[in-house]
Amino acid sequence: MVISIVNQKGGVAKTTTTLALGAFLHDKGRKVLFVDLDSQCNLTHTIGIQEGGPTVLDIMDHKELAKDAVIHTEWGDVIPSTGNLAIADTHFVDFARAYHLKEALEKIQDRYDYILVDTPPSLGVLTMNALTASDSLVIPAQADRYSLEGVAQLYQTIDVIRKYSNPNLKVLGILITRYTNRSILRRTVAQTLGQVAQARDTHLFEARIRECVAISEAQTKGTDIFSYNKRSNATQDYQAFGKEFLSMVEEKKKK
Repeated sequence: MVISIVNQKGGVAKTTTTLALGAFLHDKGRKVLFVDLDSQCNLTHTIGIQEGGPTVLDIMDHKELAKDAVIHTEWGDVIPSTGNLAIADTHFVDFARAYHLKEALEKIQDRYDYILVDTPPSLGVLTMNALTASDSLVIPAQADRYSLEGVAQLYQTIDVIRKYSNPNLKVLGILITRYTNRSILRRTVAQTLGQVAQARDTHLFEARIRECVAISEAQTKGTDIFSYNKRSNATQDYQAFGKEFLSMVEEKKKK
């Protein structure tokens, strides 16, 4: 199952969520592959992968097979990113420009229970590739006005992808991140995100990821939130999200 963690707005904890979800699934015995599709390489660097080997750009360019770009880590397998992805919008100009990632991953997809794609903060060709390759999406969003606008724009893009390249694409749900209950505005926007989810027949995850310094500290240490601090608010929140995610996805698989 290919799942993209997607939102064109930066700073909404896409990489943190991707890594935390993957670490949770890996701990539960699921076979996990991370795909870093962001030219900032945050997931790649957080995991501690050094530059020099094949990257996601190489497999999308058909220069390397996906299996040869996989790096094994304690959290699961990883296909790393490269800063050269920054020119992807001008690099991929062929007719099948939205299908390169899908074609590359199809050759190894049956080896994993979950392939998690960390996407860039834009709605360019890389995000198009992620949406085309994915079975489902998780949308991290802050409880603020800009996230509301970003989610609305993202749904427009999802509608286009469903029409032209991936009619079966599902949105698993919206995950509120960097949340604080002390702000009336945040609570109001969170309620509005719930209304947006309902209007689009989308799930709003009950788990909310609270603002927490342990997240930044874990990134600095090059580890996931569970390994860094088992007692932090963010650890508890991502644990709750992981359980909710797994219950939802595996219940759907049974149907």
